[in-house]
Amino acid sequence: MNYKVYDVSMPIFNGMPVYKDKPTKQPNISVVQDFDTATARESRLDMDVHCGTHIDSPLHMVPGGGTMEVIPLETMVGPCRVLDLTNVTGGITRADLEAQTVEQGDFLILKTKNSAESVFNLEFVYLSVDAAEYCVEKGIRGVGIDALGIERSQPGHPTHKTLFQANIVIMEGLRLGDVQAGEYFLCGAPLKLLETEAAPARVLLLQFTQ
Repeated sequence: MNYKVYDVSMPIFNGMPVYKDKPTKQPNISVVQDFDTATARESRLDMDVHCGTHIDSPLHMVPGGGTMEVIPLETMVGPCRVLDLTNVTGGITRADLEAQTVEQGDFLILKTKNSAESVFNLEFVYLSVDAAEYCVEKGIRGVGIDALGIERSQPGHPTHKTLFQANIVIMEGLRLGDVQAGEYFLCGAPLKLLETEAAPARVLLLQFTQ
């Protein structure tokens, strides 16, 4: 069986798009030794765990919530469905998802206008709380979005909390410009960090062909 691999992860570099363009969220990559002083080159990375493509755990928004260790890797590896929501402006609503095919156990990948932008936009498309509630009702296992946050300016962070309470995985910072709507096989591997509320991830979508 043949397949095509789509790398839907953000590249990591100093100057990359970061949430709200905060300088403190920029990754810093430095060379700690090079061939002028040693026989091997080595670099060091200083990076926010919410930088670029990443996965949130409940501790991100829920005091005492679970760390990355509570998220089963199996949840982030398996069939997924990319939904074309590029017509949406503002928040993705329950009605937007009801117009799609959503089934129990799905991992939904939300492709929006965000994927067409190369810089951070304060008016990014996000997932509204009523859409999050619909995801809970449908019993999906995870949701990914092409924004650095799954919600925007929502007091109390109800979208995150609604999904976390139902053990729905949240994946943020995807880049879906080259991906069409349809069925894929998701390989989402967060760094194996302990006791953190998020972890950077390399996320691949596999499209199988005859």
